[in-house]
Formats: sequence, structure tokens, C-alpha cells
Amino acid sequence: MEKTYNPAAIEQHWYTTWEEKNYFAPRQEGKSFCIMIPPPNVTGSLHMGHAFQDTIMDALTRYHRMKGYNTLWQPGTDHAGIATQMVVERLINQEGKTRHDYGREKFIERIWDWKEESGGTITKQLRRMGASLDWSRERFTMDDGLSEAVKEVFISLYEEGLIYRGKRLVNWDPVLHTAVSDLEVLSEEENGSMWHMRYPLSNGSGHLIVATTRPETMLGDAAVAIHPNDERYKHLLGEFIKLPLSGRLIPIIADEYVDPEFGTGCVKITPAHDFNDYEVWTRHKEISAIQNQIHGGLINIFTVDAAIRANEEEEQDLIPAQYIGLDRVAARKQIVADLDSLGLLEKIDDHKLMVPRGDRSGSIIEPLLTDQWYVKVAPLAEPALEAVKSGEIQFVPDNWKNTYYDWMNNIQDWCISRQIWWGHRIPAWYDELGNIYVGRTEQDVREKHNLTDGYALKQDEDVLDTWFSSALWPFSTLGWPEKTPELEQHYPGAVLVTGFDIIFFWVARMIMMGKKFMGDVPFKKVYIHGLVRDAEGQKMSKSKGNVLDPIDLIDGICLEDLVTKRVSGMMQPHLAEKIEKATRKAFPAGIPSYGTDALRFTFASLASTGRDIRLDSGRIEGYRNFCNKLWNAARFVLMNTEEQDCGVTGGVLECSQTDKWIVSRLNQVIATTSDAIENYRFDHAAQEIYEFIWNDYCDWYLELSKISLQSDNEALQRGTRKTLLTVLETVLRLAHPIMPFITEEIWQRVAPLAGVNAATIMLQAYPESDTAQIDQQAIATTEWTKQFILGVRRIRGEMNIAPGKPLPVLLENISILDQQYLPHARIYLQKLGRIESITCLETHETAPESAIALVGELRILIPMAGLIDKVAEMNRLEKEIARLEKDLPRIEGKLNNPKFVDKAPANVIDKEKEKLVNIQSSLTNFNQQLQKIRLL
Repeated sequence: MEKTYNPAAIEQHWYTTWEEKNYFAPRQEGKSFCIMIPPPNVTGSLHMGHAFQDTIMDALTRYHRMKGYNTLWQPGTDHAGIATQMVVERLINQEGKTRHDYGREKFIERIWDWKEESGGTITKQLRRMGASLDWSRERFTMDDGLSEAVKEVFISLYEEGLIYRGKRLVNWDPVLHTAVSDLEVLSEEENGSMWHMRYPLSNGSGHLIVATTRPETMLGDAAVAIHPNDERYKHLLGEFIKLPLSGRLIPIIADEYVDPEFGTGCVKITPAHDFNDYEVWTRHKEISAIQNQIHGGLINIFTVDAAIRANEEEEQDLIPAQYIGLDRVAARKQIVADLDSLGLLEKIDDHKLMVPRGDRSGSIIEPLLTDQWYVKVAPLAEPALEAVKSGEIQFVPDNWKNTYYDWMNNIQDWCISRQIWWGHRIPAWYDELGNIYVGRTEQDVREKHNLTDGYALKQDEDVLDTWFSSALWPFSTLGWPEKTPELEQHYPGAVLVTGFDIIFFWVARMIMMGKKFMGDVPFKKVYIHGLVRDAEGQKMSKSKGNVLDPIDLIDGICLEDLVTKRVSGMMQPHLAEKIEKATRKAFPAGIPSYGTDALRFTFASLASTGRDIRLDSGRIEGYRNFCNKLWNAARFVLMNTEEQDCGVTGGVLECSQTDKWIVSRLNQVIATTSDAIENYRFDHAAQEIYEFIWNDYCDWYLELSKISLQSDNEALQRGTRKTLLTVLETVLRLAHPIMPFITEEIWQRVAPLAGVNAATIMLQAYPESDTAQIDQQAIATTEWTKQFILGVRRIRGEMNIAPGKPLPVLLENISILDQQYLPHARIYLQKLGRIESITCLETHETAPESAIALVGELRILIPMAGLIDKVAEMNRLEKEIARLEKDLPRIEGKLNNPKFVDKAPANVIDKEKEKLVNIQSSLTNFNQQLQKIRLL
């Protein structure tokens, strides 16, 4: 092995080997374990959230592959309709053109070119992260097979009456000219105004004062609403308002939606431009229809650009001419000015309000009445809701099911049409009379409805919401609607790994579509992970300048290149200076190379179920050191086993107490690690692996093993060499799902020496715990030995005694158990503790002035004469006492806390009780020793 661990030298080599050997493909035997990757959008590159998510999925996949499952991790990407179209539109805008200059067909060709470039970047990143996806099955939401599945589902739901076309309110982006989902709307508090306007009563008896944040929409008012129990206005029910500026009559209605305490208690109802108003209108539309027979009170006043529209032919002067063509901001100013000049503006107050903006365009979203395609969701939601209630699907952590219930119990019909070009074109055609025909192709429609080739048909211009095709991902990727072998083997999947923010938008819809078209849930578990935040706990975003590319952490990048990378090609160029400053402050020396395994292990160690994680470069560096530790341990093992008799092929073997101890600890760690992974506690699994490799194996066993290796007993040497190899080979398999590259590289060298001849670690069996190999006596003896040595080392360090100076040791208050441990431990104590003699004091003997360390009740004494500074030893004891007195109330508090005692496992409570007894005993001993030294 190379002297220094260099991840760049091994990672790409091993990934290429794995992929070329087709190791990622299902083995076609064993129980299925399938994960569908949440398909990343082809809008650029993967971020740290993807890297975190992909680490979890790959760890699960590698673990189950090694457990003998027929494992498939399905790769693919999402066409991301609006987001991808925006990226490409920006590119062609730099050429001085728009998509309309290209035309639909040519523009879509440009997007396909972009997709190839961006998709290639994403797959390269996934490979660098070690993702063991079956690349032979890579899918894209707009490839031919998935597109056919989309058509099949659309037509089926349409023919069943579950897809329909209707005029309803949607979130409208005036810049992108399309409806957008709630997920694509970001609402944040902004400073605004509240306008109080006088609405005259039609009978001339006075006016009502209406408060609004949107005076420009008054042109589309359908009513003024009051609360039914508001005594101030009850007498006006049934009366009419003469709408200022337009002169239309609108009714005064009563509805419990109105808050009597807000504003004046009078609310303008504008159903075509406010979602809440629309709901009020639906409850009163018969009354609201009185004032306008054409529109029934549902009056849309905006164009797709959010400008005041012109009157239609039959509307005459519905919209006053002076406002037509004004954008909504200009219209607001003009309307307010006109109201003021007419004496109808009561006052204007400052007001904070939530403003909805499109996450892509930044434009204020406009509720707009348009013709759209909808899915009637209620019939699909019921079985999807029952699937979680019955336990068919389980959320991890369990509390996320409540979020799912809340959304599903309040579900609304789903607007699935988008007014863009990139996406699945809606398979519907219209004739000149407006009749709708749905089919797979225009020819299919003509044949189905007996329409001649000369009968004029035009396909719907809209495309489907991206989430529509994503909802089919679990089965469309496996070949549906064909009954493929893959569909039979791998549906339903085992687990979905995703973020909480798309539980409704994606998770719920996959469950609905799976139950509808497959008759079964798409996955058995939903693991919800947290967000990746920066070291200060801030959400990572491009505008904050704290976004990290996982490849930069793997390969490293100098400061100037990092700045250039972040600033160039920004969607908001005005933020460039801010981003540069943030980057230089956060990474003054750039980012060093950490390697993939260190980054993956960091993610695993932070993956506490459902919690957000703070990504700290210091932590990644710590796990880079962990990789170095493992590498150096392997070099030590190889140096002491290569070309040596390691007992693999036979021969007399003798195992020391420490050999038995490390094997025992290994089997304990295997059990706890496997249990942690099975329960999605990757943080616990990582901690177990880390503690065993760093502390048990490297810091202790390798040192203890040197004593056996240097002995004259060949059987003991042989036994220790075999233990060194078998434990290392096993722990490499244990850690492989989290750290695939370094474990493969080391395993290739260790496995043959351990008698294992195979091509790759990733297809070896995951370790199984063998309780028969857990020797409690060896564990107790070695733990006692370790505490003894640590006690002596602590005295050496605090008393500034040279590490190599042999020390005489006296033992006081020695128990029967201590006497049993001592013979096995003596050689290790003498060699590792640099102890020249160990003498057990009788109960009647008085110990000389000594430094003291404790192992339980046992007092380890190192005589001070000519060796120890009395004042220094008193200071040391006082520090020990202070430390223990600080820990004591914490332990007592835990054990006195009913929540801890009632919920914690019995073994955890017992450990805390044991800690309490040890602390109390140690305090007594240290105080006695301190008093003794003071009297000398």
C-alpha cells in the first residue's frame, strides 16, 4: 500500500471498475429491495442536499445488496418543465432572441441539447459520490417509454371523468405566462399599504368603508361581505353598492369568512382575483350573479401580463376605458388617484402583508381565472390516505404522517396544465366548435371519432405539470403500462428517501397513482430527511452565497476558482459582489480535498432522523483524518501479516485475552450497526463504526497486539495475526455501505491474506453478529486493563513524568475481580504502561505519599518520593474532584427525571446508575487522598 492515503488515486478507478463489471445491476435472486431516486432536475448540477440524500440511498442500497437482496437503485432525471425552460430562455436571451424567434419545435430542440449537457453533469456527480445506481436502466421523464405512460394515465383518467377542463383560479406568473403550483410560490412578508375606500350605497343613504391591500382589483368586485353577526351592518343585507369608477351594482352579503375586527369589518369580494374571495363567491354566486348576467360576478380584469384588459364585445363599458392597458401597478396608482379626486378615499395606512412571488421569476403571483386542465383528486386521495392509516406505508420519523394527513384531508383538485412549451404536450385536440377530443395521437382521435382528414383539429398548446409525470415514476420507470419482469420483481419499492417539502406535491401523488394504476402502494416506507444547512445553521441558497458543490469538497478548489465558479453565469448578476464577499469570508484558503468517503461519512454521522444538519468543514476534516487512521491501520496489519503464517490454512492457534476482546467487541458493533441501519439511524451506525475503528481497533488493539506479535509463542503470534486480518476484513465490510472506496481498496489487499478470494467487497456478505464469539470475561478483563493504563498515563501527563520512565505501582483496596484480571493484564500493564513492578498492599499496610488513580474501587498508587511534585498532585486531585462534582448533578438529574426513566431502555438507565455509583465512589477516594496529602 502507498504510505499516504490519497482518495483521488483510488476513487475513480474503483467506480469505473464497478460500473464496467456491472456490479450495480440486480442479481435476479433473493428478495427485492428497490429504491427509486428522486429524479434531480436537469437545470444544472447537484447541490449538497442531493449529496446528502444520495449518500443515504446508496448506503441502504449497498447494505441490502450485501445482505443478499435483489437490489435495484433506479437512476433518472426530471425534465423540470418551467425551471428548465427558464434556464434555456435565459441562454437565448443572451443571443438577443426569445423562444418565439425560434418557434416551438426549434426551441424544444435547444432544450434537448441543454438536457444532454446538464444531465451529463448530474450523472458525473453521482458517479463521483460513489452512487451504485444501475446505469443500464437510466430513465428520463420525457423519454419515449415514460411519455407513453403519461399518455396512458391521462387518457384513462379522462375517460373515467377524473380529468376535466374548467375555468378556475390558478396561481398565475405574469412573467412566465403560466399557471404554477403552490410549491413554486414563495410568500414572504413585505411592507405595503392598506387603502380605506368609500363604497356608496345604491339607495343614496350613505356608504360603507372597505379596507383593501389591492385597490386595483375593485374593477372586478362582485360583492361586499360582512359577518352575519355584525350588528353594525345587519340592516344593510339585501342592499346594493354602486361600485365606484364603474357604476356597477353589487350586493351586500353575509359570510363567516369576514373578520369583524379586521379593518372596518367590510370586505370587497373579487372572486376572479383572490382564492378566499372565490370560495365566498361559490357560496353566494346566485346573489352575486344579479348585477351581471354575462359573468355571474366572476369578472377577470387582467391580461396574462397582469395588465388591465379591454372589454369584450358583449361587455360594453364593464371596464372603464381610462384603465385599459395599464399594468397592475400603474392601474393601482391611477385608481387610487381617481378615488381621491372623487372624495372616496378615506385614508391610507402602512401595512405589512404576505406577498406571493414566483420562485423562478420573482414576479408577484396573480390569482387569475383561466381555462385549465384538472385532476379530480378526492377519489384518488381516499385510498392513498388509507394506505398510511393502515400501516401499508410508514413514515420515518412517524410524526410526518400527520403532515400527510393534514394535506390529504384538505385536498383540492389538481391543476395539471402549464402554459409553456417544454413538457408532455396534453393529448387533447379541439375542433372549430370547441369540442374536445382526447387520444394518443391526432390519427387515433380521428379514427376513434370518425373524423375525416379534412376535419380541422388543433392540439392543445399546454403541457402537463412536471409533477404529473413524476407521480408515475415508481412504475413508469419499470416499463408500465407493459407488464415487464422488472415491474413484477421491483414494484412496490422498499423505501422512498426524500425531503419534507414535497410530501404532498410528490409523495402523496405517487401513492395516489400507484394505488390507482398498480393496485398497490409504490413503496413501503418514506424516510424523511432534514435540510443541509451551513455551519451557522443558515439554509443554503445561491443568493446567500453559501451553496457548496459536493465535488468541490471531494476534489478541493482554490479560492479564486471558487469565486469565479459561483459568480459566473448567475441568474441574478446584481448579487455577484455579495456572493464574492461571502465566499472569501467563508473560505479564505479555498476548500481542501477531503475525498468522497470523508464527505459521505460526515453526512451519515449527521443523519439524525428528520433533523436538519449543519455541514461544518471541521467535521469533514475530522472524518478525512478518520480515513487516514484506517489507512495507516491497514498498513500496520499488512506489514505484520504479509508473507507470514496467519493461521488461515491451519496450524495451532492461540488467542490472547485481547484477541478475544476485539472479536467480542466486533460482534457487538456488528449487531448495533446493523440495527441502526435497519432503523434508519445512520448517525448511530456511523458513530459505532467510528468508535470501533478509531478507539478499539486502532488506539488499543493494534498496540496490545504488538505484545503478542513480539512474544516467543508461535501459536499466539499466529492467532493474533489471524485476528488482525479477520477483524479488519470484517470491519471493512461493515463500513463499506458508507465508505465504499477506501474499504474496497484496502479489502482487495487484506481479503486474500484472510482467506477470502472474491472480486469485490460490494458483493460480499454484510457481517452477521455471532453471540457465541462474545466473551464477556475477555471484555471485562480488557476494559479493566485499559482503565488501569489510562489511569497511569493520566498521572504521567499531569505530573510531567517522562513516558518511558518505568514506574513502581502499588495497588490498594484490591477486590476479588481485580485479582482475577491482574494475571491476564500484567504483561500489557508492564509493556504499555511502562510499569516496572506491581505490588498489592495488604489491608494493614500504610501506603507512602502517592499519586492516585481509580479503576472502580481499586486505588492505583504511584509513590511520590523523588518522583512527584506534592503541590502538582494536590492540584491534579482538586481538578479531578471538580470535574466529578460537575458531572454528578447531571447524572442525578437524568435519573430523577420521570421522562428519562420512563422512556429510556433499561440498559441505558443501568449504565447511568453505574456512572452515578462510580462518581460517588471516586469522589470519596479522591477527597480522602487529597486530605491525606495535605497532612503530609
